[in-house]
Amino acid sequence: MQAILGVVFHFLGGFASGSFYIPYKKVKGWAWESYWITGGMFSWLIVPLVAAYLTVPGFMDIIFNTPGDTLFWTYFLGALWGIGGLTFGLAMRYLGVSLGMSVALGFCSAFGALIPPIYLDMTSSDEAGSFSAMLNSTGGLIVLLGVVVCLLGIAICGKAGMRKEKELSTDQKQDAIQEFDIKKGLLVAVFSGILSACMSFAITAGKDMAVVAEAAGANPLFRNNVIFVVVMLGGLTTNFIWCMILNARNKTFTDYRNKKTPLLGNYIFSALAGTTWFLQYFFYGMGESKLGNGASSWILHMAFIILVANAWGVALKEWKGVSKRTRYTIIAGIAAIILSVVIVGYGNSLNN
Repeated sequence: MQAILGVVFHFLGGFASGSFYIPYKKVKGWAWESYWITGGMFSWLIVPLVAAYLTVPGFMDIIFNTPGDTLFWTYFLGALWGIGGLTFGLAMRYLGVSLGMSVALGFCSAFGALIPPIYLDMTSSDEAGSFSAMLNSTGGLIVLLGVVVCLLGIAICGKAGMRKEKELSTDQKQDAIQEFDIKKGLLVAVFSGILSACMSFAITAGKDMAVVAEAAGANPLFRNNVIFVVVMLGGLTTNFIWCMILNARNKTFTDYRNKKTPLLGNYIFSALAGTTWFLQYFFYGMGESKLGNGASSWILHMAFIILVANAWGVALKEWKGVSKRTRYTIIAGIAAIILSVVIVGYGNSLNN
């Protein structure tokens, strides 16, 4: 029953993550950086504080009493993850929901599985969980096979994107994705996927706060909400700095008070997108409390996001007008990424 609940919670988190960008499509007359940081204020500041306040008694006392090195690494990894989240938004902007999420999260899944064991090899004499140990165990080799399949799936998705670029006219591509750009999109999606994996590491870095929260009476389902306050602050830092730079460079500070745009609607849809975005980690924390913060939780989370994102991609007609061959190519690529998620999860289960 614990495992089933964990899967359900991860599905809800995946649905929230796969759906969060949809409200942004309703924002009119604002530059990308304006609606991204407006939604981000809800994603990384307002909603995490509200969630922690409602679910973790004395969460601020827990944070203030946490050792400085724990807070630093939780915040710093959150800042790196924030860069991944920033470029994640750009991937959606240039590739659309289905292709952008598939490529970015495919890399996120692969690196989330590989970086921790490589780090252990470099910093610890204990072979347990290291990359060396992976090479000498059945489960570890299966995980590596899953990573290879994942990278193959990403390559197939990239091929589909390139075919789409050649087959459709500029007007057709921009009909569904206004700023479609396969080269920029694939570049930022790769970068995003690598750094987005830092979220899993940030949760691990701040786990002591969750332990204290649970000991203080917090429901185990919500123990990670105190960690998210610190992690999201790191994410807010990097995103805020970059969006302010873009506002200054593009002279778009006027967006926030431009009465020629539907201001109320823009703020509402941005807030909805930001809130929906945070819910992915709210439910991820609940799923993690049932399954643990290992590769299984992270990979399962990625799989559900990819599935939901591609369902939205179909609904938004992002692949309308392409040839059957291209359509089958993107389906094959996404199927390979999902298969890789299953393989990595199975390999990880053999190691536990």
